[in-house]
This record gives sequence, C-alpha cells and structure tokens, in this order.
Amino acid sequence: MSSHTSRARALTAVVVAAGAALLFPATASAHVTVSPATAEPGGYARVVFRVPNERDDASTNRLEVVLPTEHRFASVSVQPVPGWTATTRTEKLDPPVKVGDRELTEAVTAIVWEGGEVAPGQFQEFPVSLGRLPQDERELVFKALQTYSGGEVVRWIDTPAEGTSEADHPAPKLSVKAGAVASAPAPAAGADPLGRVLGGAGLVAGLAALGLAAVRRGNRSAPARTRPAEKVTTRV
Repeated sequence: MSSHTSRARALTAVVVAAGAALLFPATASAHVTVSPATAEPGGYARVVFRVPNERDDASTNRLEVVLPTEHRFASVSVQPVPGWTATTRTEKLDPPVKVGDRELTEAVTAIVWEGGEVAPGQFQEFPVSLGRLPQDERELVFKALQTYSGGEVVRWIDTPAEGTSEADHPAPKLSVKAGAVASAPAPAAGADPLGRVLGGAGLVAGLAALGLAAVRRGNRSAPARTRPAEKVTTRV
C-alpha cells in the first residue's frame, strides 16, 4: 500500500470520527438553568431562567423559581413572556434587612409563571432583573419547580454532594464574583435537532473536502516515477 493511500485512509477515518461526534453528540441532561452563570457583586443583573421540556408526552405549563433566603433582593422585576402570566410571592421581614442603602421590611421570595406551554422538543426563557447583588463573592442558589401538563412536578433543587461534581436534579446557580463576564446561554438539550444535524453535516462535508485537497496536493508534490529506458534494437 502506498504512503499516499495510507494517508488518504487516515484522513477519511478522522473525518468520519468528527462527523459522528457532531451528528450524534453524547446525550446531555437537560435541566433548568440560569444565565449568565456569573455576575458582578453589588450591582443589578438581568438573568434568564431557561426551561427545556424533557418529556415526549407532556408540556411544561408552570415554573416556580424560589429566590435565595440568604440574600434578599431590594428589587425584583420580570420581563413579560408572551402567553405566560408572572406573579410574585412576598413575605414580611422581621426584623427588617439592610440591603445597600435600603432597609427592607418585605421581600420577594418566589416567582411563578403560568398559562403558557413549552411543548416537547422546545424550551422557553424567562428573563428577570434582580438587585442589588451581594457585595461579597458567593454562590446564589435558585430552586426551581417545573410542572408538566400531566401533573408531574420536577424539583430542580439539589446541590452536588461533597466530593461530587453533579447532582441528580441540580438547582440553577448564580456565581457572584468580581470580574464576571456574561456568557450566552448554552443550547438546551433537544433544542433544534435538525439545525444541529444540518450544521454538523455541512462541517463534515467541509472537512472531507479539505482532506481530499490535502491528498491531491500530496500526490502532486510527490516525485514522478520514471520508467526504465527501453532497449531499442536496430536491424542492419
């Protein structure tokens, strides 16, 4: 087998492996998340709770997000989401809590969205403005309860056990730290599978074209084989 044939087969194997990884990615656990995952201390933040539907036979029709009790927000406002109605729950604070330059006697404890629908294979985002954030660096946990049309309630309230990196039903978490950089929400698992497949197929085709071009360049640059001189006999 020539070196060029071996190289072509190796390139083909790489392209096929890359295509498999793109077209058939490992199944990720879809869960309720908050984005961005980090925010600057002491200020206000616009966060988005992303809710994917994990069921094939039911729609999500209710979301409840419980705000952390270890830090009370002086300001909580929701951005309207078409088709959904948002309500807040509050409680009296006794004694009052000092947040920045304000003394709070009442605080929002939870936000509930109802009336809409997140169908199978879809997700919905629920934007919220929160402030002020804590002055010190810490992690804020927002417990979430996702209700399906069949009555099932999935409680995204867990935090990883000590010594582990993942919980069974992880709660959305916001890390408050200096120098935080906002990041775009990660695609929800199950969202737009056709687009992912088409995009992966296009990239695979591009890789294949590059591999073929490399092989052709290698063939052109290889020294040409010379045929041995033929012996010519001349009759007298």
